[in-house]
Amino acid sequence: MKRGTMKRVVSAEEAASFVRSGDTVMIGGFIYGGVPYTVIDALLARGTDRLTMISVDALYEDVGHGKLIAGGRVRKLFASHIGLNKTAGRMYHDGELELELMPQGTFVERIRAGGYGLGGILTPSGVGTIVEEGKQVLEIDGRKYLLELPLRADVALIRAYKADRMGNLVYRGTNRNFNPTMAFAADTVIAEVDSVVDVGELSPDEIVTQGVLVDMLVVKGDSYYASRT
Repeated sequence: MKRGTMKRVVSAEEAASFVRSGDTVMIGGFIYGGVPYTVIDALLARGTDRLTMISVDALYEDVGHGKLIAGGRVRKLFASHIGLNKTAGRMYHDGELELELMPQGTFVERIRAGGYGLGGILTPSGVGTIVEEGKQVLEIDGRKYLLELPLRADVALIRAYKADRMGNLVYRGTNRNFNPTMAFAADTVIAEVDSVVDVGELSPDEIVTQGVLVDMLVVKGDSYYASRT
């Protein structure tokens, strides 16, 4: 499906159907930037639940993937920050949400490890703190490191600025923070974009994610166009 062919441009509703209850889903973004809002809203409307979510933050409870968390659709969250989503904090303290917090560097490197087929990463972050509990500690050249295991997902919902019909992606601003790495680390990759252009219209120098990694495209906020393309 991910070979060098023209990619399907689907509606947000069809894209959401590829995320099943109980799946692990990666969602790109950084606060407001780089979040695939259209697909997330379709996923929310579909009623998909019991998700394990891998996202750098929990956003706000009424925005983007924050709505999935606040709506009780997420059973476990891997993230770096949840302070803006007060509902997520309450759910964690009440035992309604499993949570694994980690520094942003550890977060993105664990995803990279999952995408590149590595067995994990070694990091000094967290050594000698409660983060160390339950993890393997290795000593190399007299320095201690934690072994952090890879992160992968069934589906990655990523956000880019523009795509061509082969699925090559161009990003803008903070779109690039986590979305490109997540494109390597999921069985199915769905990219939400502002527009889809013909092959050859994107400069090779501006392409960040190659189309071979992408399964399908969704045009932001335009289900009518997407369902007929």
